[in-house]
This record gives sequence, C-alpha cells and structure tokens, in this order.
Amino acid sequence: MYQSECAPKWIRGAVVAGYQWAITIGLLLASIVNNATKDRSNHSAWRIPIAIQFIWAFILSAGMLYLPESPRWLIKKGKDDAAARSLGRLTSLSPDDPEVETELNDIRAALAEEQKLGESSYADCFKFTHNKIFLRTLSGIFIQAWQQLTGINFIFYYGTTFFQNSGISNPFLISVATNIVNVFMTLPGMWGVEKFGRRALLLYGAAVMCVCEFLVAIIGVTISVQNQAGQKALIALVCIYIAAFASTWGPIAWVITGEIFPLNIRAKAMSLSVASNWLWNFAIGYATPYLVNSGAGNANLGVKVFFIWGSTCAGCLVFTYFCIPETKGLSLEQVDLLYQNSTPITSVQYRRELIAQDVHVADIKGDTYHHDEKVV
Repeated sequence: MYQSECAPKWIRGAVVAGYQWAITIGLLLASIVNNATKDRSNHSAWRIPIAIQFIWAFILSAGMLYLPESPRWLIKKGKDDAAARSLGRLTSLSPDDPEVETELNDIRAALAEEQKLGESSYADCFKFTHNKIFLRTLSGIFIQAWQQLTGINFIFYYGTTFFQNSGISNPFLISVATNIVNVFMTLPGMWGVEKFGRRALLLYGAAVMCVCEFLVAIIGVTISVQNQAGQKALIALVCIYIAAFASTWGPIAWVITGEIFPLNIRAKAMSLSVASNWLWNFAIGYATPYLVNSGAGNANLGVKVFFIWGSTCAGCLVFTYFCIPETKGLSLEQVDLLYQNSTPITSVQYRRELIAQDVHVADIKGDTYHHDEKVV
C-alpha cells in the first residue's frame, strides 16, 4: 500500500513489483543457506538460518527512518504543506510545481467525495456503490487467493521432497536452481508490467502456467522414476512454469491490490487482501504433505497434484478476464473513474481515453463524478 501511494503512476507497477522481487531474493538466499547447513548434525543447522534473518530486519528498520510519509495519508490528515513536500520529494519536483499541485488536487477531490460517506469500516468494504467497492474488495481478496492457488509454493515449500520422491538426484540443488529462475524472471515482469499492462500479463501467465502444470502431471504419471529424459522434461517444465509465475502473477497480484482500492477503505481492503494471501499460503502449505504423500490418511496424489494446480490456473484465467481491469499508467484517483465508467472487459479502451484526454478527478464537478456514463 505504501509503495502504491508513493510511487509516480508511470513507474508504480515496477516499484510495487519490486516487493515480489525482494521476496524471491529472500527465498533464494534461504535455499542457499539451507543447502549450506543441511549436513550439520547439531543445533547450528537451524540456528544459523534464523540468526541471518535478523540482519534484514535491522536493515529494514533503519531504512524506514529515511522514508517520506505517504502524500495521500498527509492530505487525509489535513497536512497539505507536508503532502506537497513529500510528493515533490517522491517525484523529484519542487513542491510548488504545477504537476505536484495537479496530483494533490486530484487526491483532495477524491478524498472529499469519499468523506461525504463518513468514516469507513470493514463492512464498507463490501457495500454495493457507484464506485463498485464490493467488486474491488472481492477482486483484491481473490487475486491473492488465486496467486497462492497457482501452486507456486508447492515448489518452494515442498519442492526438495517432491523432486527426491520423483527420483531426481541432488534435489537441494534443483531447489536452488528453481529459486534462481524465480529471482531473475521477476525482472522481466517488473519491466513488462508498465510495457504491456497488468491484465494482459495476468492472462498470459495463467495460460502458460496452466499448460505447463498439466504437462507435468501427464508426463509424471506416464514415465518411471528411472526415465532420465522424462525427469529432465519435468524439471524444464517446472522451470518454465516458475518463469511464467515470476514474470506475471508473482509481482502483478501485489500491483493490482495496491491500485484498485479507494482511499477511504484502502488500508482495510488491503489488510483483507493480504490476509487472504497468507491464509491460503498457510492452508496450502499445511495440506500439501497430506495431498502428495503416501500412507494411511494421505491422498497419495504425488505428481498428480499438478492436475489440481493446472485446473486452478485455468480458474486464474477466467477470473482475470471477467474481474481485473487494466490500470496501467493511471493515477490511483483515475482508477476510481475507471471502475465507475467501465467494466474489466472494456477497461482497456476506457483507460486509453482517460490518458489521451488527461482526465483528472479534480476537473470533474458535481454529479459528473458519480455518473455512470463515460467521462470524456
């Protein structure tokens, strides 16, 4: 949320995608440390990985002291001068620059409309309004759920055991390799989110992941663990699947949840979305051993679990097509106009109109802000 509110609109997608990139770097470092300590037979095998985490917590805590406050939060608190200074610093412009004042006016106009509704609560996140709050809240919750249901954390949480059970030698190194793919393929996603847009990449990523996961499942159930060519094909398909996730659904799910909520419910709706992410993260991590392991009380799916992940990726495709609009290049306030005057399917064309005509919330007076017709 902080990144979305502070980043200029022309690089907001890449900045927010950087959050996912940091996560992938953490996963890679964790896999390297775990690989380095796996042969230790004493308490240092688990103490070293935990101790190293304190380094990053210290760096984050120290860095927070130098970050400017969100201009939108400052406007909400009536601190207009501080908001101008903060926005000027974030955009490398003078606080008196006309572009800074234009964006501040948009924030004020959107906030004024939202304040007419009074203080927000979690119940307000599920209201049916002209602003499509209900759709936006559910979109944020479900895009985070679908991100987890792609099955990506099956690879990162359970990949070593899965590769070992599949007859692959040195599964720890394969796990490190998949994390390297995850890190480096997030970089094209950070570039592509501003080049090709959010919606297109989500659709493309879901389609590629769906195909790869069904192929992994089909190959896995038709070859033996001694089939070296088949094992190499499985590893290659898993890497392609990870590359598709890392460049699309990995970063862009966070970009979408950072962009689609209006200011008055942004914090609460974001908390619901992130809670959805971690709830499904926990549920999948907890259920995975029971799904794939053999023995009493387990489903013994093994590689057949990829039929499930392939099906959920098909669900990601359908969800994106009907529920996720294109928000590339829009300010957070213009996203409100996008939701009011278009549908996810028609959002691509309406976004072009907003940008071409340079429509701002502050320029729209009276009932026009609430109107259901296009603002052109």
